[in-house]
Amino acid sequence: MTTAFDALPWVASAGVLSGALWLALAIDHWFGEPPVRWHPVVWMGNYLDRIGRCIPTPSAQAFAAGAVAWCGGAGVVFIVAIVLQRWLLELPAWATIASLALLLKPLLSWRMLHREVVAVEVALGASLDAGRAQLARLVSRDVAALTESEVRESAIESLAENLNDSVIAPIFWFMLLGLPGAAVYRFANTADAMWGYRGTRGGRDWTWAGKWAARADDALSWVPARITALLLMVSVRPSHAALRAWCELRREAARTPSPNSGWPMAAMALALGVRLGKPGVYALNAPARPPVAADTARAVVLGHRVLLALAAIAAVTALAW
Repeated sequence: MTTAFDALPWVASAGVLSGALWLALAIDHWFGEPPVRWHPVVWMGNYLDRIGRCIPTPSAQAFAAGAVAWCGGAGVVFIVAIVLQRWLLELPAWATIASLALLLKPLLSWRMLHREVVAVEVALGASLDAGRAQLARLVSRDVAALTESEVRESAIESLAENLNDSVIAPIFWFMLLGLPGAAVYRFANTADAMWGYRGTRGGRDWTWAGKWAARADDALSWVPARITALLLMVSVRPSHAALRAWCELRREAARTPSPNSGWPMAAMALALGVRLGKPGVYALNAPARPPVAADTARAVVLGHRVLLALAAIAAVTALAW
């Protein structure tokens, strides 16, 4: 099948992208993250940290400065990714797939994510303070006063939210636009994590300076977040039952202040049959029981299922295409 995209020399075929995706997932499973000095997401974070210090304090110029800094960084990421992908497409197919997989791997992080969440549960088994300390590696909220149940809820929520941000969304944009799509998404998500705050963080007020970064991440995560939620629901019930539960899922997701993160978190709460929430802010599936240790392991299993389901869908789509 020929499409308008075939006229663009940097666009890879669906078969090449699917092969690279599966190989990248295998690399992630066996080897995990590359060294920090070679990690592109770390480079993105370093840029955002340095340029963020130059953005003015809240003023009429703060929003514009944040938008320009974001667009400049995203533009460089996009161009570099296009150049790399176009060059790789000139190689033999096996070399293209292998090279794209190596470049895609740092843009998705399933192994590190689920190991960090399991580590919270292991730390809770030692003491509540150890669990809180381990959770602080995953979340930006204050963990000092959290109970054991709240620590576990936060860890499972982080797994669900980052399942979308660090795994499903990069895969979605990779299959849609190749390496440039995945790279720009990770830049946007990293920028949101560092700048997208309403108020003060790190001694700076990001209310206006980070607004562009927050809205850009909202836009790029909108579809993947709902795909993640749907796959979580389907993974524990027949597809027709999952679709019937969609209205309930929408209602629960709307309880969070984020237009996207509430979807995978609410889906995880409903799929596990547990309550998840942020004290004083929201509660998802509030009538359900609080999670226990076994629910953390179940959440990881659901994450595995969602990841494999999306990769399988990508492979089938590539064959059909």
